[in-house]
Amino acid sequence: MPSAALFLVHSTQLTHLSPIDVLILALYFAVVVFIGFYVKGSTNTSEEFFLAGREMSAWIAGLSFVSANLGSLELMGWAGAAYQYGILATHWYWIGAIPAMLFLGLVMMPFYYISKTHSVPGYLQLRFGEGARGLSAVSFGLMTILMSGVNMYAMAVVMQTVLGWNMTFSIWTGAATVALYVMLGGLRSAIINEVLQFVLIWAGAALIPILGLIEAGGWTNLKANIATNIGNNSYTHLWSTLGHFKDNPMGINWVGIVFGLGAIISFGYWTTDFLVVQRVLSANNLRAAKMAPIIGAAFKMAVPLIVIFPGLICLGLMKDGQPLFHLVPGAVAKVTGQPAYDQVLPLMLIRYCGPGLLGLGITALVAGFMSGMAGNVSAFSTVWTYDIYGAYINKRADDKHYVLMGRVSTVVGMLISIGTAYLVMNAASIMDYVQALFSFFIAPLFGTVILGMLWKRATNWGGFLGLLAGTVASIGMFLYTSTGSAAHKAVALSHIALSADAQPMAENMFRALWSWLICVFVTVVVSYMTKPKTDAELNGLVYGATVIPDDGTTSVFQKPIFWAGVVSVVFIALNIIFF
Repeated sequence: MPSAALFLVHSTQLTHLSPIDVLILALYFAVVVFIGFYVKGSTNTSEEFFLAGREMSAWIAGLSFVSANLGSLELMGWAGAAYQYGILATHWYWIGAIPAMLFLGLVMMPFYYISKTHSVPGYLQLRFGEGARGLSAVSFGLMTILMSGVNMYAMAVVMQTVLGWNMTFSIWTGAATVALYVMLGGLRSAIINEVLQFVLIWAGAALIPILGLIEAGGWTNLKANIATNIGNNSYTHLWSTLGHFKDNPMGINWVGIVFGLGAIISFGYWTTDFLVVQRVLSANNLRAAKMAPIIGAAFKMAVPLIVIFPGLICLGLMKDGQPLFHLVPGAVAKVTGQPAYDQVLPLMLIRYCGPGLLGLGITALVAGFMSGMAGNVSAFSTVWTYDIYGAYINKRADDKHYVLMGRVSTVVGMLISIGTAYLVMNAASIMDYVQALFSFFIAPLFGTVILGMLWKRATNWGGFLGLLAGTVASIGMFLYTSTGSAAHKAVALSHIALSADAQPMAENMFRALWSWLICVFVTVVVSYMTKPKTDAELNGLVYGATVIPDDGTTSVFQKPIFWAGVVSVVFIALNIIFF
């Protein structure tokens, strides 16, 4: 999920690439474009272009599922958040991901898959009608374009900051490369590249935690160093400091983490955001569709090693009894030129990687940025073609026309994203607003989708008005806490997050929780006032009105629920270890 505001500001170029580093980076660009041309011949139908022909194995779909989420906001933003908030940032990878991913695989994927929908808005059309579909499609289209533009901007600033590259050159090079391989090969090309990018990210970033822990003298010494640098040990405890808002650096309590993040934002993102769900819909059978999120969850648990640990290592490195690095908030960095929080990852790459390895590390960062762009633009193309253009503008076109529209909308979407990237340059806090817009969409959408799947009584009007009410309520709460005087904002924040000690991060979690509750309440009330569909109309869409097909498993080791149990045990163990 997207992180907090992403600022990358520095007054001087941090390093120079050697010829071997430049060669590695150039080779990467060549390979991703080659993949687009290579798979073009197998993307002639809409099923092939938008859903990769539903031919992906569980492993490929699962790795793509995780990689599509490893964009610039993850790699740069949460590494910086770990420096700012400590190990609490890990919650966004564990409780903020794992339960929802397992729930998607075991509970929700059967309906997404057997309904043969091309998108989440498409499922809402089948379940709740055109109103819910149109509202969610427009909202999602806006989200993807904004997020793709931010990924472009982040990549361009990293290239300028780390290597001294021109911003415009970086933006257009990255955009042209992604647009080309997605336009040529559709989702199939995006998925293959995302798996490649996943491998590159790990290959390029794995040395940082290994060498960093060696330099720090191990985990125990690193914790002691962090406590010395910060003045307390709250930065290295995952749960024990969440009893009260003022006991931890994030200014949040366990209610916000468990219910706001774990139950609402996480489930909203991983189960209803088409950017990631689209990858699982490409699976070649029902078992693969159920296993893909479970495989993704196993790899997701390991991602903090390459994202969170660099921030902790940067926070704990010392020299002559003093902190080795002193990073500042983005707003301060813009004024002073000091390194910002979000420069943790490139700073650590430069510290630990020499020629060759540095090129691999920089390529890993670029791969992450391009993975985020490709995920957004391929999802935008699908939703635009099926749920806006095909649903409301041209309903009677043939399949070839929709494939052509998918290719055209890929390019148009990328051009709009470039415009968004340039807008970001002139806005000091655009990422805060992007995150806010993102939360407007996912929290109420999760309420609508989950009621639609689990409750037969939910009606078309209930689904549409519940989604609309939740979205409007979330926007209203955001405006309530972000406008007016500083005193008014503080009071508003305490009202939304239920404590005068709450910090803005807590407001994000509680706003999501309230908007979800409002969506569910309105949906239930309106549904009881309107006529429901019959079981026959709900067949294939709702539990209780659908016979779930057998997924073909014959032994316990083939069953998705067994592997979900294994992942759950590891997940619980990790939370206990870092409690």
